[in-house]
Amino acid sequence: MTEAMQFRSIAACALCIALAACGGNAGSSSSSSNASAAPGSKVIGVSIQNREAQFYQQMEAGMKSEAAKYGYTVDVVDASRDNSKQQSQVEDFISKKVAAIVLTPYDSQAIGSAIVEANNAGIPVFTADIASTSKQGRVVAHIASDNVQGGAQAGKLMCAAVKAGPVAIIDEPEVTSVQDRVRGFKSALATGCPSVTIVADIDGGGERAKASSVMDDMLQSHRDLKGVFGINDDSALGATRAIAAAGLTGKIAVVGYDATPEAQAAIKAGSMYGDAIQHPDQIGSKTIDAIHDYFGGKTPPAKIAVAVGTFTKADAK
Repeated sequence: MTEAMQFRSIAACALCIALAACGGNAGSSSSSSNASAAPGSKVIGVSIQNREAQFYQQMEAGMKSEAAKYGYTVDVVDASRDNSKQQSQVEDFISKKVAAIVLTPYDSQAIGSAIVEANNAGIPVFTADIASTSKQGRVVAHIASDNVQGGAQAGKLMCAAVKAGPVAIIDEPEVTSVQDRVRGFKSALATGCPSVTIVADIDGGGERAKASSVMDDMLQSHRDLKGVFGINDDSALGATRAIAAAGLTGKIAVVGYDATPEAQAAIKAGSMYGDAIQHPDQIGSKTIDAIHDYFGGKTPPAKIAVAVGTFTKADAK
């Protein structure tokens, strides 16, 4: 090969390499641009106060199903009913630079400082099921059941089951959504069946074992009790356990809240009278929809309410 031919060959090869490199860079640049704009790049951090509860499992499923439609990733962690742990989880989400944070606060007052941290980091915060009552921090939107309406539905069920006589509430008074439920319940009794009187309102912590113990004490102190309202299904199922142990199944009407599968089975079997039925999957999906609207430049409503119905033996299949 002549020197001229060698030069032409080297030049041609260099040109090919340059073109290939340019083509490769152009493709890489386009891919990178698409990836940064793709919805799949957005991660939503979710801290649930008690992931073991069936209600929150259904809410989580609703979130993940809806998020998949938009290509978002949902990173769910369990606060295990521990405010300090939940605060740390928010800090972890901030360090990961998630696109949004969803909280079901364990402590509605104390969570404010964590929300402030997220605000300062420029990360929007949403609450689901349980609201923040702190004066600190900004929450974009709160998505939850209409708990006053739900409590009223539970009250109507109690009026249908107990025409007159003493009833009790197994409560969890520090939780904002529960406060609304109890307010709705009491209002429904006052207007729908004034001969039904509330003789006890005791904190059961929203936990089955504690609710069962509370119910044991109630059965001793109020032997003529006609009904009990459990502010969630763990409370109601704990009450049914104590009532069954006392041989009083069917003699004390138990009304719960949530209509989880286990509670529905208890209603079908007759150990519970009925439930206010929430739709936690809808709470989850509507939370993701609100976040999607926010990402799109829209301002979602500050409060998004999900209707609550009733579930009785007639609804059981």
